[in-house]
Amino acid sequence: MDRIPVFVGMDYHQDSVQVCVEGADGSVLANRKCANDIAEIVDVAERCGEVAGAAIESCSGAADLAEELVTRAGWPVDLAHPGFVGRMKQNPDKTDFSDAHLLADLERVGYLPKVWLAPQEVRELRRLMSYRQQLVKERTAVKLRIRSLLRDQRVRPPFARAWTCPWTKWVLETQEVSEQSQWILAQHFRRLEVLKKDILEVEKRTDRQTANDPVVQALLKYKGIGPITAWMFRAHIGRFDRFRTAKQLSRYCGLSPRNASSGNRQADAGLIRAGDPVLRATLVEAAHRLMRLEDRWMQLARNMRARGKPVSLIAAAVANRWVRWLFHQMQPCKIAA
Repeated sequence: MDRIPVFVGMDYHQDSVQVCVEGADGSVLANRKCANDIAEIVDVAERCGEVAGAAIESCSGAADLAEELVTRAGWPVDLAHPGFVGRMKQNPDKTDFSDAHLLADLERVGYLPKVWLAPQEVRELRRLMSYRQQLVKERTAVKLRIRSLLRDQRVRPPFARAWTCPWTKWVLETQEVSEQSQWILAQHFRRLEVLKKDILEVEKRTDRQTANDPVVQALLKYKGIGPITAWMFRAHIGRFDRFRTAKQLSRYCGLSPRNASSGNRQADAGLIRAGDPVLRATLVEAAHRLMRLEDRWMQLARNMRARGKPVSLIAAAVANRWVRWLFHQMQPCKIAA
């Protein structure tokens, strides 16, 4: 006798997972808290029938559980967008019981707002790039503390450009700051050296991991694209062919203008607030390089500048157009060629 199809919704926590199992008619067959263990989760769900679909809200740790359910249990698992799922609730209350029930229901009727389940190598690259970004932020914070200390002591180095070797040497040797400030400055510069080595180590490790990655190697062939930009693209985008259109990719990167129209009023409201802000900043930086290196983007920037557009808007527009152009260049058939 064939087993009945069931749909599973999982509300993930570090120590436990709330598992809701629904039948094809929407009836709740089970809704209970399990240990964060694949064997117990599978046992609860498969006692009710054959899993035809499962959903888990995207959060820290959820992707690893989802991949484990796909590979070991053979379940078709979808990651759900937590923001959109939250907006679809018709109840102001929040409980694990209701969250798991909602996920199972959305999976059953086909309305689940899905996000991409990245493969293991892409998730590992994301972890490396996230760690590098943490180190870069810490380095920026240390530099700001140094500038703040000099400003507090009303000291102005006699060099126009900061962080050059002469500037650093003068700051470390100047007698214009107090004794305690000199000691603090020395500690800050020692920390900067440690962070510099740590960032280089992360970059070497990332370079080794992506040495045979076809997407990264294809990106590096384009003028103005360095390793950091290629790694960020690969970590956040993963596969270019998971987007249907170039516009969809651009919106995912947060580079498309946001529409703010109403009635007869037609207007834009800056860039759409979507995607990772670090990815968007990386692409805008790449656009500044493209405007100096590529005739096509140089001409676009020149035309926009002649119309009185600010530099920040020009860089965003170039990044938007370049990402859309790149979408067509990075299709699997062209990468393989």
